[in-house]
Amino acid sequence: MLGTRLHGHLPGPAGKYNNWDKVDPAELFSEAPTEKKEANPKLNMVKFLQVEAKGCDYVVLWLDCDKEGENICFEVLDAIEPAMNRPYGREQTVYRAKFSSITDTDIWKAMDQLGEPNRNEALAVDARQELDLRIGCAFTRFQTKYFQGKYGNLDSSLISFGPCQTPTLGFCVERHDKIQSFKPETYWVIQAKVFKGKDGPLMLDWDRGRVFDRDIAQMFVNLAKTSRDARVESVIKKEKAKQRPQALNTVEMLRIASSSLGMGPQHTMQIAERLYTQGYISYPRTETTQYHENFDLKGALQQQIHNPMWAQEVKALLAAGLNRPRKGSDSGDHPPITPMRAASEAELGSDGWRLYEYITRHFIATVSEDCKYLQTTINFTIGTEGFSCSGKTLISPGFTQVMPWQGIPLEEALPACERGDIYTVDEIKLVEKQTSPPDYLTEAELITLMEKHGIGTDASIPVHINNICQRNYVTVENGRKLKPTNLGIVLVHGYYKTDAELVLPTIRSAVEKQLTLIALGKANYQQVLQHTLDIFKRKFHYFVDTIGSMDELMEVSFSPLADSGKPLSRCGKCHRFMKYIQAKPSRLHCSHCDETYSLPQNGVIKLYKELRCPLDDFELVLWTSGSRGKSYPLCPYCCSNPPFRDMKKGMGCNECTHPSCQHSLVSLGIGQCVECEGGVLVLDPTSAPKWRMGCNKCNVLVHFFEHAHRVQVAAESCDACDASLVAVDFHKTRTPLPAGDTQHTGCVFCDPVFQDLVELKHAAMRHPSHRGGARRGGRGRGRGRRGGGGGKPKDKMAALAAYFV
Repeated sequence: MLGTRLHGHLPGPAGKYNNWDKVDPAELFSEAPTEKKEANPKLNMVKFLQVEAKGCDYVVLWLDCDKEGENICFEVLDAIEPAMNRPYGREQTVYRAKFSSITDTDIWKAMDQLGEPNRNEALAVDARQELDLRIGCAFTRFQTKYFQGKYGNLDSSLISFGPCQTPTLGFCVERHDKIQSFKPETYWVIQAKVFKGKDGPLMLDWDRGRVFDRDIAQMFVNLAKTSRDARVESVIKKEKAKQRPQALNTVEMLRIASSSLGMGPQHTMQIAERLYTQGYISYPRTETTQYHENFDLKGALQQQIHNPMWAQEVKALLAAGLNRPRKGSDSGDHPPITPMRAASEAELGSDGWRLYEYITRHFIATVSEDCKYLQTTINFTIGTEGFSCSGKTLISPGFTQVMPWQGIPLEEALPACERGDIYTVDEIKLVEKQTSPPDYLTEAELITLMEKHGIGTDASIPVHINNICQRNYVTVENGRKLKPTNLGIVLVHGYYKTDAELVLPTIRSAVEKQLTLIALGKANYQQVLQHTLDIFKRKFHYFVDTIGSMDELMEVSFSPLADSGKPLSRCGKCHRFMKYIQAKPSRLHCSHCDETYSLPQNGVIKLYKELRCPLDDFELVLWTSGSRGKSYPLCPYCCSNPPFRDMKKGMGCNECTHPSCQHSLVSLGIGQCVECEGGVLVLDPTSAPKWRMGCNKCNVLVHFFEHAHRVQVAAESCDACDASLVAVDFHKTRTPLPAGDTQHTGCVFCDPVFQDLVELKHAAMRHPSHRGGARRGGRGRGRGRRGGGGGKPKDKMAALAAYFV
């Protein structure tokens, strides 16, 4: 039996189609092949699975029991079936385990009821991924290149489009437009205050509510003022119930976490998945709000009997008998989200505990009694006008004992009275008020709209909301309100001007219905895929032809590149100053040549000693992530136009293989990185007097030779590990070298003289998405000019590691 924790593959364009500059985005709709790559290549999951599967006769697939899990099932099978033993005849060798929680009971039950993986559900996921990839990439590439090539203060590294992401943004901008176009209206209400004897005064509400004409409102006031008595017309007492909640599904959990716990949807799902994998809750991705008849509600409740926060309520329920949860909807996927075992805050941490506590309280509430209360309404007449007041008295708290925030608020009791009683009118007045605009959408409201219109799934809704935040299309304000930025507003208005269906939820909702039919085996995967791509391909061509309509809005809101930024370094072509544009994506723009040059992101760019690149005469600039982070020089032209075959866009001088440039990897590279594969430790010549070398692939930093007067990479290499030797020159008064020596040349990995002068650290990165931490491969180990020799990586790692013990 084979089982492991998997994350699947990510689809992407293959080969040349992954290059933005070489391919027309329109080709992505049909001609571009796609390929799936491991989500985390460092794990080498495919190879691991193949090794595990070798010699196996049977496989039981224990993946998450949703559509995405079914899709990963077939990815696993693609990897392992060639390594497994061949089946005898038509013998079944592949089984699928269906489970909703990681508990002994659920696992044994799943093992007793093994089935087969669902090919149709996997195809539905493939279709969604390919549609989102092709459509999103085409629109994103076109509009990103078009607008970033014209405007300098968009403040977004990617002007992305997504079939789900864009309608999600559309909801936020639609609410913004309603706020902006709102015109307040004045209206009037009548307030009356009455009393009887020594009882406190009663404030009465006018039965007509409000009127928008002052003269008419004044007429009603005059009619009411004809009498100084308020007569009780009726006293109505009615027992009412506040229903306990339905069982918890994913969307409701996300809504509550945002509105009540102050946790964003993406963060909430990450915590919920962790609670699930640790066995504290059932599977957190479910659309179902109804428990099956055979679900062990009592067993789940008994798990909570020792928690002091709700033990009393749980014991009372177990003694009196559980109430059957309210009827909800059964989507046929997973049971509602349920606590599966007891936990404490110490076990789960702050946010984990807060989410677990809510899930547990919600579950206990679903099997509790409804909250019952008595509502009393007293109706009065004053003159010809009707007024009333009402109050609530709690009869039985029911589920609100475990969800106190849902309880009936304490109110001052209404006085005992009967029909015909007379109260004295103390005051009747006309109050002027104004209608108020709606507020910005909260995350909870947005989730509701997305669910209502079929935008995304319970698994993808948090991702779409997170995307529009990361793209700087909306900002999250107090109360988890989503306020669109200028860029988000202009994009949505531009889509409305060119093709409203790109931003309206209708077309995506229709696509989701087709994908559901694929999962049910009622629609053909290839036909749905091709039909949808044909529609969006035509829309893409129309969008390209009418982009001027959106551009007109952009011109009003954003500054041209030539007017943005501040002069920084000289262009190698015209020798005039280029402007540094700090707004995302940061770049350099030469207004004379009308050229824009990309720069590494998430750092600070400075001029680098007015030195020039020997290849193109551009002034070098220095990228740094701060005083505790990495820094390296780069040529703006080479960064955008790699001069050598083994270089890629975005590389700095610390990865340049120029054979003689004093700033290149060949001149400053020292040895293989001690942590990552393919990385080279490169001397940072700007780091004096706290000298350091940093890996040109990951965030490893090695501090050495503090207060040295000079540190240089020597031409010689170490005989033991092939790393370049380093020549160090100290001042006489501050030398740490033995016998008061001021100069020494040796290997930082092997030389015992350097043993106490080297310290390993990790660079403080401004943003986790910095390219250096994710890439692998590149040139070989050791110094670049040796063609990737690298010597003995294990020996070097052990030697350097010994320094840090």
